[in-house]
Amino acid sequence: MNALERALIEKAGSEHGWENVLESSEFGIKLASARHPARAIIEKQSEGAGWRIKLPGGLIQQELARSLPEQSPYPGVFVAADIEHLARLLRRAAELAQSLPNQAAATYRERVKKAIAAMPPGGTEVERMVKQRVGQDTFREALLDYWSGACAVTGVDLTDVLRASHAKPWADCESDEERLDVFNGFLLVANLDALFDRGLISFDLAGRLICSPRLSAEQRVQLRLDESLALHWVTIEHQAYLAWHRSQVFQVGQS
Repeated sequence: MNALERALIEKAGSEHGWENVLESSEFGIKLASARHPARAIIEKQSEGAGWRIKLPGGLIQQELARSLPEQSPYPGVFVAADIEHLARLLRRAAELAQSLPNQAAATYRERVKKAIAAMPPGGTEVERMVKQRVGQDTFREALLDYWSGACAVTGVDLTDVLRASHAKPWADCESDEERLDVFNGFLLVANLDALFDRGLISFDLAGRLICSPRLSAEQRVQLRLDESLALHWVTIEHQAYLAWHRSQVFQVGQS
């Protein structure tokens, strides 16, 4: 890599979630961030133009390959033909690194620690409320990252009307990891969030919308609950939480 190429890559990293340059040489560049623990290594492809990018394995690689299949020609391999493709890959990788388990839980614990240290003594109830507020804010941020700031069903990207919807509610979760797991919820527009929260809609194994018998045909039309509505994608990690929602929250009986 020449100096100009390295400068372009470092700029793309800084602008898309990888502001720290750990190494930079003719052999490659290693990027990091204070906002997540992941590392990205960019190397020149041995043949042809563009770069080969090494990223953490596990869920990040899995979700990145699903998001950008054209940039993952082989399992665990990511390539970028030009700086635009590299920027897109780095941005999505940073979003995933900031949201996937258990990064949200780690962020939550650090924020709670700081919030409690800064507040005057107020008893266990005040502390509980602080933990819940911080947790809900952290969960929303994680879902915004995971779903790239758009509704998981409609694709609406107006963040003011998007809600972080738990499949298994906060109070029913057994741990912070479960409460803050991005697979235990969906980013939904406000009307779908309200219906999902009250068990008037849910999603099947394939992510297709299912409506409670409590909703009449007329109400479904008024609410624009079209049969074609579905989650943009649903992973194996979502399935246990969706199953819990269908069995414990979804209203199967008539009103």
